[in-house]
Amino acid sequence: MITTMLWLSAAGPACLAGAAFYAGYAGRKHIRRATLLAEAAALVALAGALITAGAVAWQGTLRSSLLGVGGIGFSLYADTLSALMLCLVAFIGVVVLVFSRTYMDGDPRHARFTGRLCRTLAAVLLVILSGNVLQFMVAVYFTSSGLNKLLLFYPHRPAALLAARKKFLVSRLGDFCMIAAAFLLYRIFGSLDYAPIFSGAEAMRASGHIPAAVSVVALFLVATAMLQSAQFPTHGWLIEVMETPTPVSALLHAGIINAGGFLVLRFSGLISLSLPALDTLAILGGFTALFGSVVMLTQTSIKVSLAYSTIAQMGFMMLECGLGAFPAALLHILAHSLYKAHAFLSSGSVIDIARASWTPSPGGKPHPLRLLISIAFVLTMTFLVSRVFGATLEEKPGVFALGSVLLLGLAHLVANGIDERPNLYVVLHTLMRAGVVAVAYFSLQFAFEWLMAGTLPATQAVQGPFGVTMVTVVVVSFAIVTFLQGLVPAKAGEPRWQALYAHVANGLYVNTLANRLVLHYWPARRIETESAIPVLSEA
Repeated sequence: MITTMLWLSAAGPACLAGAAFYAGYAGRKHIRRATLLAEAAALVALAGALITAGAVAWQGTLRSSLLGVGGIGFSLYADTLSALMLCLVAFIGVVVLVFSRTYMDGDPRHARFTGRLCRTLAAVLLVILSGNVLQFMVAVYFTSSGLNKLLLFYPHRPAALLAARKKFLVSRLGDFCMIAAAFLLYRIFGSLDYAPIFSGAEAMRASGHIPAAVSVVALFLVATAMLQSAQFPTHGWLIEVMETPTPVSALLHAGIINAGGFLVLRFSGLISLSLPALDTLAILGGFTALFGSVVMLTQTSIKVSLAYSTIAQMGFMMLECGLGAFPAALLHILAHSLYKAHAFLSSGSVIDIARASWTPSPGGKPHPLRLLISIAFVLTMTFLVSRVFGATLEEKPGVFALGSVLLLGLAHLVANGIDERPNLYVVLHTLMRAGVVAVAYFSLQFAFEWLMAGTLPATQAVQGPFGVTMVTVVVVSFAIVTFLQGLVPAKAGEPRWQALYAHVANGLYVNTLANRLVLHYWPARRIETESAIPVLSEA
């Protein structure tokens, strides 16, 4: 009975694939029928996700029989991680498809767009439901292929074609790393099925004997995840996908981009056995988080700013994984996906939102010393509240680091409360709000650790001086950025600050260099003359 319910979850991707096939041949006369069929398929996928989540909550981890041999074939696997991600992606899929019906209304290729959206959504769901490594790889490829078609929906736009080509190159490099990891996994465990891989990794953890090949596999998996998640310096394609319709951006930033994070969480039991892999995640993820956050503050385009925000958030998630806070990373994925989907779908109304939220300035100039006091206060509050929940720097460095960065986001609110014309009520009210946010954050972290117990590795304690140094660097770096954010407006007229601002606004020209390399080996004249569906991009 339970296995049957698991197979029902596959009805969602199947229905979406059927809707994609119909939409591809519907034409302009049957656009309404194609969109309604697509929305119905998305609702089936959501219902299947909810049923699967209920079955997992009742029975625990679910596995279907393998249609193949040697751990190679088609199978389904669902645990708490799969159930949560399945519900998230299916829900966002429903919202995006409903939004697309109005957004694309009147476009002559509306039906084709709907079909491509359904195909991509089906592939993402299969990534989550995969029960073996080969199936996971195939589903990731079809996700990349579907995204490529969506990026090229307006093929006459040079920026769209350039972004698609950069994504193609990054995806193929990621595929190579994943193939190498799969080969080594088969050599080590004798199967590509999840069950023997996960049980074998736990046996290694218990025995303390970890072969060197495991670290090599973990590094290949980390490299794949980094490439899938637009981490520095391969992030450029993500900020150039704005030439596509807004629903694509919403699905990409709220669902598809999480494939790299899901990969790390799915194989967290194996990756956590390798200290080099964890250190790589922490270093590259932490730098990407800082880079994306700083560049985001300088952008004038709302969608480009949201894109850099996604890059930073994926960096934070990798940092959490590198510091051993896997449940925190999952919570981060869920919260970021819902927020980012709403942000992109409402980006067209940003002017109205800004006008509605405008309040008059109380006058005066904020004092830098008060901002420093506010930063010190929120960091002290983080330290105290974290001790109450057992999420100290030593015991749970990943949770502590992200909590500190989150609370630093309130530093300007606290500074405004004590700045200019303060009174006791305003100060106490502001401090109380900051305390509520701190308690809510650590409470959610505690709840997710309990929820994911047995599915993801427990949050790890600090691992030597490197862990303490990494967390300290992250917290101090974002404290400096918070202070400079309040200082820059007063220095805006100085030439050196203007020059620095220009360099940061251009992302330190990393993406410019990537564009030159791509255009050198894939010349611009081909970008301007190729057909709507270039053969070289994706099958």
